[in-house]
Amino acid sequence: MDQRAERMGEEAGPERLGWSSSVGWAPELQKAKVYEQILLDVILGELAPGGRLDEQALARRYHAGLAGVRDALGRLALEGLVVRRPRAGTTVAALDLLDVRQAFEALRLIEPHCAALAAQNATPADVAALRRAFDGAEAAAEAGDSRTLIGMDQQFHAALAVATRNLTLAKIVIPLQHKASRFWAYSMTEDTAAERIAEVERHRALAECVARGDADAAYEAMLAVIGAFFGNRVAA
Repeated sequence: MDQRAERMGEEAGPERLGWSSSVGWAPELQKAKVYEQILLDVILGELAPGGRLDEQALARRYHAGLAGVRDALGRLALEGLVVRRPRAGTTVAALDLLDVRQAFEALRLIEPHCAALAAQNATPADVAALRRAFDGAEAAAEAGDSRTLIGMDQQFHAALAVATRNLTLAKIVIPLQHKASRFWAYSMTEDTAAERIAEVERHRALAECVARGDADAAYEAMLAVIGAFFGNRVAA
Protein backbone atom coordinates (compact mmCIF):
# COMPACT_ATOMS: atom_id res chain seq x y z
CA MET A 1 0.00 0.00 0.00
CA ASP A 2 1.46 3.40 -0.95
CA GLN A 3 1.64 6.27 1.56
CA ARG A 4 -1.34 8.11 0.07
CA ALA A 5 -3.56 5.01 0.27
CA GLU A 6 -2.38 4.35 3.80
CA ARG A 7 -3.28 7.89 4.87
CA MET A 8 -6.72 7.50 3.32
CA GLY A 9 -7.22 4.25 5.23
CA GLU A 10 -6.21 5.88 8.51
CA GLU A 11 -8.71 8.69 7.92
CA ALA A 12 -11.55 6.41 6.89
CA GLY A 13 -13.30 6.21 10.23
CA PRO A 14 -17.05 5.59 10.53
CA GLU A 15 -18.03 9.21 9.92
CA ARG A 16 -15.92 9.54 6.75
CA LEU A 17 -17.51 6.36 5.41
CA GLY A 18 -20.98 7.77 6.00
CA TRP A 19 -21.49 5.76 9.18
CA SER A 20 -22.65 6.86 12.59
CA SER A 21 -20.07 5.94 15.21
CA SER A 22 -22.46 3.69 17.09
CA VAL A 23 -25.30 2.44 14.96
CA GLY A 24 -24.47 2.06 11.31
CA TRP A 25 -25.32 3.69 8.03
CA ALA A 26 -26.17 7.34 8.65
CA PRO A 27 -25.80 9.83 5.78
CA GLU A 28 -27.09 12.74 7.90
CA LEU A 29 -25.52 13.17 11.31
CA GLN A 30 -28.44 14.97 12.99
CA LYS A 31 -30.93 12.33 11.91
CA ALA A 32 -28.46 9.68 13.06
CA LYS A 33 -28.33 11.26 16.52
CA VAL A 34 -32.11 11.11 16.90
CA TYR A 35 -32.09 7.52 15.68
CA GLU A 36 -29.38 6.58 18.20
CA GLN A 37 -31.33 8.11 21.08
CA ILE A 38 -34.60 6.39 20.21
CA LEU A 39 -32.79 3.13 19.51
CA LEU A 40 -31.08 3.13 22.89
CA ASP A 41 -34.32 3.86 24.73
CA VAL A 42 -36.03 1.00 22.87
CA ILE A 43 -33.15 -1.34 23.73
CA LEU A 44 -33.24 -0.32 27.39
CA GLY A 45 -37.02 -0.57 27.62
CA GLU A 46 -37.42 3.10 28.48
CA LEU A 47 -39.74 3.13 25.50
CA ALA A 48 -41.66 0.08 26.65
CA PRO A 49 -42.48 -2.91 24.43
CA GLY A 50 -45.97 -2.43 23.02
CA GLY A 51 -45.99 1.25 23.88
CA ARG A 52 -47.37 3.72 21.36
CA LEU A 53 -44.90 6.26 19.98
CA ASP A 54 -46.24 9.74 19.33
CA GLU A 55 -44.05 11.63 16.88
CA GLN A 56 -44.70 15.04 18.43
CA ALA A 57 -43.86 13.74 21.90
CA LEU A 58 -40.68 12.11 20.63
CA ALA A 59 -39.63 15.35 18.93
CA ARG A 60 -40.01 17.18 22.24
CA ARG A 61 -38.29 14.42 24.20
CA TYR A 62 -35.21 14.39 21.98
CA HIS A 63 -35.21 18.08 21.01
CA ALA A 64 -35.49 17.08 17.37
CA GLY A 65 -37.51 17.92 14.31
CA LEU A 66 -40.38 15.77 13.10
CA ALA A 67 -38.43 14.84 9.96
CA GLY A 68 -35.63 13.37 12.07
CA VAL A 69 -38.09 11.45 14.26
CA ARG A 70 -39.93 10.04 11.25
CA ASP A 71 -36.66 9.03 9.62
CA ALA A 72 -35.55 7.28 12.82
CA LEU A 73 -38.86 5.44 13.19
CA GLY A 74 -38.68 4.35 9.58
CA ARG A 75 -35.24 2.85 10.11
CA LEU A 76 -36.31 1.17 13.34
CA ALA A 77 -39.33 -0.28 11.55
CA LEU A 78 -37.05 -1.80 8.92
CA GLU A 79 -35.06 -3.41 11.74
CA GLY A 80 -38.21 -4.78 13.34
CA LEU A 81 -37.78 -2.75 16.53
CA VAL A 82 -40.94 -0.71 16.04
CA VAL A 83 -44.17 -1.53 14.21
CA ARG A 84 -45.86 1.04 11.98
CA ARG A 85 -49.48 0.54 10.94
CA PRO A 86 -51.62 2.85 8.80
CA ARG A 87 -54.01 4.89 10.95
CA ALA A 88 -52.94 2.93 14.04
CA GLY A 89 -49.60 4.71 14.45
CA THR A 90 -46.26 3.35 15.63
CA THR A 91 -45.60 1.08 18.59
CA VAL A 92 -42.48 -0.45 20.10
CA ALA A 93 -42.15 -4.06 18.98
CA ALA A 94 -42.75 -6.72 21.61
CA LEU A 95 -39.67 -8.37 23.14
CA ASP A 96 -40.03 -11.66 21.29
CA LEU A 97 -37.61 -14.19 22.77
CA LEU A 98 -37.86 -16.47 19.74
CA ASP A 99 -36.91 -13.53 17.53
CA VAL A 100 -33.96 -12.76 19.80
CA ARG A 101 -32.83 -16.38 19.77
CA GLN A 102 -32.97 -16.44 15.97
CA ALA A 103 -30.99 -13.20 15.84
CA PHE A 104 -28.27 -14.80 17.97
CA GLU A 105 -28.23 -17.88 15.77
CA ALA A 106 -27.71 -15.64 12.74
CA LEU A 107 -24.97 -13.73 14.54
CA ARG A 108 -23.15 -16.97 15.35
CA LEU A 109 -23.04 -17.72 11.64
CA ILE A 110 -22.15 -14.25 10.37
CA GLU A 111 -20.25 -12.20 12.93
CA PRO A 112 -17.21 -14.48 13.39
CA HIS A 113 -16.62 -14.10 9.66
CA CYS A 114 -16.95 -10.33 10.10
CA ALA A 115 -14.32 -10.44 12.83
CA ALA A 116 -11.94 -12.31 10.54
CA LEU A 117 -12.53 -9.78 7.75
CA ALA A 118 -11.92 -6.94 10.19
CA ALA A 119 -8.58 -8.48 11.15
CA GLN A 120 -7.63 -8.51 7.48
CA ASN A 121 -8.94 -5.06 6.55
CA ALA A 122 -8.91 -2.84 9.66
CA THR A 123 -7.10 0.48 9.49
CA PRO A 124 -5.32 2.05 12.46
CA ALA A 125 -8.40 4.24 12.95
CA ASP A 126 -10.60 1.13 13.11
CA VAL A 127 -8.34 -0.47 15.71
CA ALA A 128 -8.36 2.71 17.78
CA ALA A 129 -12.17 2.79 17.68
CA LEU A 130 -12.37 -0.83 18.85
CA ARG A 131 -9.89 -0.26 21.67
CA ARG A 132 -11.59 2.86 23.01
CA ALA A 133 -15.16 1.51 22.78
CA PHE A 134 -15.07 0.17 26.34
CA ASP A 135 -13.04 2.95 27.96
CA GLY A 136 -14.40 3.36 31.48
CA ALA A 137 -16.37 0.11 31.33
CA GLU A 138 -15.20 -1.08 34.74
CA ALA A 139 -16.77 1.89 36.49
CA ALA A 140 -20.00 1.41 34.55
CA ALA A 141 -20.02 -2.31 35.39
CA GLU A 142 -19.50 -1.65 39.10
CA ALA A 143 -22.28 0.95 39.06
CA GLY A 144 -24.66 -1.31 37.12
CA ASP A 145 -24.93 1.40 34.45
CA SER A 146 -26.58 -0.61 31.68
CA ARG A 147 -27.15 2.44 29.45
CA THR A 148 -23.44 3.16 29.28
CA LEU A 149 -22.44 -0.48 28.83
CA ILE A 150 -24.93 -1.08 26.05
CA GLY A 151 -23.86 2.14 24.34
CA MET A 152 -20.26 0.91 24.49
CA ASP A 153 -21.27 -2.46 23.08
CA GLN A 154 -23.11 -0.77 20.20
CA GLN A 155 -20.02 1.30 19.42
CA PHE A 156 -17.77 -1.75 19.48
CA HIS A 157 -19.85 -3.91 17.16
CA ALA A 158 -20.51 -1.04 14.75
CA ALA A 159 -16.76 -0.28 14.64
CA LEU A 160 -16.08 -3.94 13.93
CA ALA A 161 -18.65 -3.93 11.14
CA VAL A 162 -17.05 -0.84 9.61
CA ALA A 163 -13.63 -2.49 9.82
CA THR A 164 -14.74 -5.32 7.55
CA ARG A 165 -14.98 -2.81 4.68
CA ASN A 166 -18.02 -4.80 3.54
CA LEU A 167 -21.10 -2.60 3.69
CA THR A 168 -23.48 -5.43 2.86
CA LEU A 169 -22.33 -7.51 5.82
CA ALA A 170 -22.41 -4.49 8.10
CA LYS A 171 -26.00 -3.68 7.18
CA ILE A 172 -26.98 -7.23 8.11
CA VAL A 173 -25.04 -7.51 11.35
CA ILE A 174 -25.83 -4.17 12.99
CA PRO A 175 -29.64 -4.64 13.13
CA LEU A 176 -29.12 -8.16 14.50
CA GLN A 177 -26.94 -6.67 17.22
CA HIS A 178 -29.69 -4.22 18.10
CA LYS A 179 -32.14 -7.09 18.66
CA ALA A 180 -29.58 -8.94 20.75
CA SER A 181 -28.94 -5.83 22.84
CA ARG A 182 -32.62 -5.62 23.82
CA PHE A 183 -32.32 -9.00 25.47
CA TRP A 184 -28.95 -8.12 27.02
CA ALA A 185 -30.54 -5.06 28.63
CA TYR A 186 -33.35 -7.23 29.94
CA SER A 187 -31.04 -9.89 31.36
CA MET A 188 -28.21 -7.64 32.55
CA THR A 189 -30.04 -6.82 35.78
CA GLU A 190 -29.18 -10.30 37.02
CA ASP A 191 -25.44 -10.01 36.22
CA THR A 192 -22.79 -9.32 38.81
CA ALA A 193 -20.19 -6.63 38.24
CA ALA A 194 -17.60 -9.37 37.70
CA GLU A 195 -19.75 -10.97 34.99
CA ARG A 196 -20.18 -7.63 33.23
CA ILE A 197 -16.43 -7.01 33.32
CA ALA A 198 -15.74 -10.51 31.97
CA GLU A 199 -18.05 -9.69 29.05
CA VAL A 200 -16.06 -6.52 28.39
CA GLU A 201 -12.74 -8.38 28.54
CA ARG A 202 -13.90 -10.85 25.89
CA HIS A 203 -14.59 -7.90 23.59
CA ARG A 204 -11.20 -6.36 24.36
CA ALA A 205 -9.45 -9.65 23.57
CA LEU A 206 -11.23 -9.65 20.22
CA ALA A 207 -10.05 -6.10 19.55
CA GLU A 208 -6.44 -7.19 20.10
CA CYS A 209 -6.84 -10.06 17.63
CA VAL A 210 -8.02 -7.55 15.04
CA ALA A 211 -5.19 -5.18 15.95
CA ARG A 212 -2.53 -7.78 15.20
CA GLY A 213 -4.26 -8.90 12.01
CA ASP A 214 -4.88 -12.46 13.18
CA ALA A 215 -8.02 -13.48 11.30
CA ASP A 216 -8.24 -17.00 12.75
CA ALA A 217 -7.88 -15.74 16.32
CA ALA A 218 -10.45 -12.98 15.69
CA TYR A 219 -12.91 -15.57 14.37
CA GLU A 220 -12.47 -17.69 17.51
CA ALA A 221 -12.61 -14.66 19.80
CA MET A 222 -15.95 -13.63 18.31
CA LEU A 223 -17.27 -17.15 18.80
CA ALA A 224 -16.29 -16.79 22.46
CA VAL A 225 -18.10 -13.45 22.73
CA ILE A 226 -21.29 -14.79 21.18
CA GLY A 227 -21.04 -18.24 22.72
CA ALA A 228 -20.73 -16.95 26.27
CA PHE A 229 -23.83 -14.84 25.88
CA PHE A 230 -25.81 -17.42 23.96
CA GLY A 231 -24.97 -20.22 26.36
CA ASN A 232 -25.56 -18.23 29.53
CA ARG A 233 -28.76 -16.40 28.59
CA VAL A 234 -30.47 -17.20 25.34
CA ALA A 235 -30.29 -20.99 25.56
CA ALA A 236 -31.84 -20.83 29.02
